[in-house]
Amino acid sequence: MALAPYDHFRFVLVRTSHSGNIGSAARAIRTMGFDRLTLVAPSRFPDPEATALAAGADDVLGNAVVVDDLVGGLAGTTFALGLSARRRGVNLPELDPREGAAQAIAAARRGEQVALVFGNERTGLENDELSRCHAMVRIPSVDDFSSLNLSQAVQVVAYEIRSALLADAAEPVAAVEAEVDPDEVPADAEQVERFFTHLGETLDDIEFHKGRSPTTIMLKLRKLFLRARPELRELRILHGILADAQRMAGMAKKRD
Repeated sequence: MALAPYDHFRFVLVRTSHSGNIGSAARAIRTMGFDRLTLVAPSRFPDPEATALAAGADDVLGNAVVVDDLVGGLAGTTFALGLSARRRGVNLPELDPREGAAQAIAAARRGEQVALVFGNERTGLENDELSRCHAMVRIPSVDDFSSLNLSQAVQVVAYEIRSALLADAAEPVAAVEAEVDPDEVPADAEQVERFFTHLGETLDDIEFHKGRSPTTIMLKLRKLFLRARPELRELRILHGILADAQRMAGMAKKRD
């Protein structure tokens, strides 16, 4: 069954410290018509404070998915936007909320699942978490007081997406989905992570790094492949290439 437009969007809160912010975020997305909330390693949940500050958005809290890490939080999604209050060392395309909403809706209209990812209240998203996103969204607050409350940031993004959906007179998502070949949509986050794991193992097996920083190289390769957004059948080809490279490296080591 085809999904309604709002069902394509998932709000992902990472390492939330204060359970009240979970409740406030649930209220924020519910007022904008969304109900899919994923919690990555929350400090406390469920919690009475979350329920109190949800102010009636009990269905959102009741259906919230709790996972241990961001890879699990992104499972099934193919496009992720990471929210960050400040520029980071990860070189990602930087969008304002309106641009981010437009790209998220474009992905949804291609039949994709979209994740909006928010970090911890104090530290925000770490670089390794941002590196799993396709672009970064910054809310253009003033320079001398740039820190928004987590639920406020969630509200801004949810509002921008809802506003764009209401104003969008384009073809409904369901009509587009019927024509999509599953192998022709971008691979989801878990499939891409398995590829990155395989890629990292292969680079080690062929002794590619030779004194260079594996972390820096993998961040650059992540950026490259996330920008390319490979389809599932393309990942299968890449896995095959990596497997052959590992096999040849193993044969070379045996000869030595």
